[in-house]
Amino acid sequence: MSKELHVVFGTGPLGRSVMRELLRRGQKVRMVNRSGRMGDLPAGVEVVAVDVYDPTQSRVAADGAAVIYNCVAPAYSGAAWETDLPRMWKNILEAAKETGARLVIGDNLYMYDQAAGPIREDRPMNATTRKGRARAKAVEAMLQAHREGRVRVTFGRGANFFGPYATDQSILGSRVFPALLRGQAVLQIGNIDLPHTLTYIEDFGKALVTLGEHEEAFGKVWHVPNPPTQTRREVLELAARLAGKPLRIRTLGGLALRVVSRFMPVLQEMQEMLYQFERPYVVDSSKFATAFGDLHTPMEEALRRTLEWYRRHPLPSTLKTARESA
Repeated sequence: MSKELHVVFGTGPLGRSVMRELLRRGQKVRMVNRSGRMGDLPAGVEVVAVDVYDPTQSRVAADGAAVIYNCVAPAYSGAAWETDLPRMWKNILEAAKETGARLVIGDNLYMYDQAAGPIREDRPMNATTRKGRARAKAVEAMLQAHREGRVRVTFGRGANFFGPYATDQSILGSRVFPALLRGQAVLQIGNIDLPHTLTYIEDFGKALVTLGEHEEAFGKVWHVPNPPTQTRREVLELAARLAGKPLRIRTLGGLALRVVSRFMPVLQEMQEMLYQFERPYVVDSSKFATAFGDLHTPMEEALRRTLEWYRRHPLPSTLKTARESA
């Protein structure tokens, strides 16, 4: 039986995890990014250079695809999400329409309102933040295209993720694991003693590939499987035990975050999302588990793999992970 071609737009942490899962399942993979280059590239994987803002280039990159995965990540800013995100998503959608490919979109949870209680897929997309409103608008455009029969689309939504290549834009990324392995203080924001669901990036990729294999997944939104929710302090304590290092945590509240963010643009953009870290943030992924199985990796194993990746990549800030994805 011949292999299907799977085209992954974006070679950041999520795109890479999708790639690895596709290879484990024996599929043919084409990766798409701006440069046409990709570090740590497995044998047999094609990488093509594409300006995703160009609809023709996007269409050519998707030629022959059975499934397209939208894992692109514009710059982490409200302005970019209002202007760049819709253009990127529209061109990838049009590529799926022209090729007849199924479209799987890797998504986050920013579009939901801030009501208390577990976050389920039926929660209203009534975000009050700039990035959340932009995300909700882009999502609705994609779902409308599905309803109109122009394309088959499904969404896999993850919480704040961590794992291999999830460095600069992860709350458990380059400001945590390198410092922990050096015995230095790790940086966190908000209240670390509240329940906070985290997504392991490898589970995220596995879930997107699973959605792409099931016709019944399309036209719907799914929360990807996550390890059981813990507090971030509990997660960090487990990571420290696995690393064999003492744990020291430096936390930033709202005022401190505003001061430090003057020198760290990513933290500046995090200010409007601080609500996620100052109240319980629990994601319900039972809908996915019921339909396709609970694919989550236990937290201890996920942290063990993450620590091993950071040991092999001692200077992750030099890796082109966040911006490589666009």
